[in-house]
Amino acid sequence: MKSGNAVLGVHFLLSLIEPVDASAVRRRLGIGTPAPLTDTGAAWELRRLHAPASVLLWMLERDDPGTNRLVFHQSHVGDALKRDILRGLPFGAADGPLPVRVDCGQQFCSHAAPAIPVSPHGLIGGLREARTMRSARTAARAVSKPDWAAVAEADRVEPLPGFTRWALAERIDCPPRLRAQFGSHAKFTNRLRNAGIVEPREYIEHSRPPRDVLAVLSVGTQLFPHRVGEAAASLAPAVRAELGANLDAWAVLAQLLPTFAGTVPELVATCGAIARV
Repeated sequence: MKSGNAVLGVHFLLSLIEPVDASAVRRRLGIGTPAPLTDTGAAWELRRLHAPASVLLWMLERDDPGTNRLVFHQSHVGDALKRDILRGLPFGAADGPLPVRVDCGQQFCSHAAPAIPVSPHGLIGGLREARTMRSARTAARAVSKPDWAAVAEADRVEPLPGFTRWALAERIDCPPRLRAQFGSHAKFTNRLRNAGIVEPREYIEHSRPPRDVLAVLSVGTQLFPHRVGEAAASLAPAVRAELGANLDAWAVLAQLLPTFAGTVPELVATCGAIARV
């Protein structure tokens, strides 16, 4: 196999089978073990792979100051997240506040807290008054991590406007329970996926193409291993059943992966079926 996203994906799948079988597959395919990456290099790979927006939250859930610094300097991180990082707020299970180390040494890079206005009518009042997508996103920026419970309660008392609900739902740090409270219609779910808001199991079951999905998870073993573990647990039974120690099935995978347009489960099932013919 040549280097690239496909090889990264194969490395991830091989991590789901027995090590002795994985070694045999590597010999058959002519690939070595994965090259080590620095955290900075892994973050660069995620940008190159156009990883879904949710990976930034998965990184923050580590509650690691070094990882938080990487997230802080991503170009598409919103001001609300930057503010909460600078406040040392934990996104995972750690007790806060966390040490804050966002200085990157770049001369023209700002590490100041972003100015985020709050409506004269207060946080909830501003969310209720939004009548356009733009005003809703402006109001949603003011929501900090400790505010989500109050937002959820306000929506239960009286549903927030539709624009506001979407502006909140598309925040990567919006709690999943609140998104579910906003609605579970298929159209809403599809819009979230298109915005890159996914859970690991959902990502591996529905996103495509497989070469990029698997490459993201391969890189993610370094930056969000706890979340990669969720995806791996979902996929591993099929990989072991369809591919396992079958070298022919892995050879088929190596041929199909670079151009396969379906989902990861479809790819795994297809390779197993072809190898059994």
